[in-house]
Amino acid sequence: MDADVTDSAGPPSDPDHPAGDKPQGRSQEESGPEGVTPGDGAAEDGSPQGDARREGTSAAEDVQEPPESGESGESGAAPDPAPDPAPAKAGSEGSPGVQTWADRPKDGIVAARKSHWLRWTALAASFLVLVAAGAGWWLYKKLDGNITTDTSAAAELKAYEKERPTPVVMDAQNILLIGSDSRAGDNSEYGRDDGGSQRSDTTILLHLAADRKSATAVSLPRDLMVEIPSCRTEDDKETREQFTQFNTAFELGGTACTIRTVERMTGIRIDHHMVVDFNGFKDMVDAVDGVEICLKEPIDDKDAHLELPAGRQTLNGEEALGYVRARKTLGNGSDTERMERQQQFLGALVNKMQSNGVLLNPTRLYPVLDAATKSLTTDPGLDSLRDLYDLVRGMRNVPTEQVQFLTVPRQPYRNNANRDELVEPDAGDLFKQLREDRPVAVVPADELKEAQQDQEGKQDGKPDDTGSESPTPTPTYSGSSAADDLCKQ
Repeated sequence: MDADVTDSAGPPSDPDHPAGDKPQGRSQEESGPEGVTPGDGAAEDGSPQGDARREGTSAAEDVQEPPESGESGESGAAPDPAPDPAPAKAGSEGSPGVQTWADRPKDGIVAARKSHWLRWTALAASFLVLVAAGAGWWLYKKLDGNITTDTSAAAELKAYEKERPTPVVMDAQNILLIGSDSRAGDNSEYGRDDGGSQRSDTTILLHLAADRKSATAVSLPRDLMVEIPSCRTEDDKETREQFTQFNTAFELGGTACTIRTVERMTGIRIDHHMVVDFNGFKDMVDAVDGVEICLKEPIDDKDAHLELPAGRQTLNGEEALGYVRARKTLGNGSDTERMERQQQFLGALVNKMQSNGVLLNPTRLYPVLDAATKSLTTDPGLDSLRDLYDLVRGMRNVPTEQVQFLTVPRQPYRNNANRDELVEPDAGDLFKQLREDRPVAVVPADELKEAQQDQEGKQDGKPDDTGSESPTPTPTYSGSSAADDLCKQ
């Protein structure tokens, strides 16, 4: 019985394991998968038996060639099948695309390492995003908390709503900028303390066109003689209506009284207001690393704490404040020339912020916003960082040559040469243009004077041209733009 099994099975593939232990040609299902090793004579991947198992045929059907002489176990015995071939490599002929067990652990380790690295990268990126978001939120809340809201002015303006002008053009913005002249607290070094009283040292009406393609800043002289309405004081008393100099309105009734005075004078509805004190101005100049100006003559002003040589130079915050406030030792000592210097300096500041990319660079913009918000008092419509950002974003694409500065047309007051009065109809025409959101043009004072003289000469030498019609020319005023180079004037 044993001999028959041996004859039918052929020689063993391994001397240590007789072939009789597992008959030749039995299927994998008969022997069972458990405990089977290649040494036991089980079909391996890549062997004829293994191929037959995968293809669904028996091993005997795949073995076609007879064995070479000397390989049979006994004379006359059934031919033995060929020895099992070595396992085929993945992708080799006879087993295309098949991967061996020896190769699989290496690929598994690489895949595991890659997956592990990707998970850590994603975790680190998520952590950085959370940290950045937290820092951004902290900075936002800090800047937002710096702003002071003027609720009292809003309440008083609401009480006088019926007498206020109606907006003419939607989306246009009119903002009243007020420079505080308080000598209290940190500002006491610039003059005597009046017990904390305030005057509007500088007042500018800023008009932003509805299409945000131009911005016009009109300075209102503090000594301009105007009609001031009856206003409510801090101690809840009513002042009488009076004709007096403009900055008295701020001293008597604060921001609300100043806004109502401007609206009565111009017919322009004021949408928002900002009050900035001295230190805020200084810090903003320092935040942009100074502003460049040109001086035709040296300055030595003890009252303004200012001593500067002639020529091109960059002013820091302290020097800039002295420069825009100096009056007695510069020019003819008039407030008119001081306003012109203020306008030119503000134009240079705007140019510096736009040309250096401050408005588009968060790391450079933050110090400017921090300085501005610390000294800023606004109405409830501009008392958040989001509101201010929307305002700045609307202005950042305005060309510098379209950021214009001028002073309202005025002349010495007939009853007091130390005061000013409006020049009509020029002032009325300017207010009408701004009210209806129409353009105005500015040129240096000497160019405007030459143009006016040329126009008068043409009119004197020509007859009335009543038959021709031409477009209404853009009103032109003496002023400057942010694109002007102060050293070339």
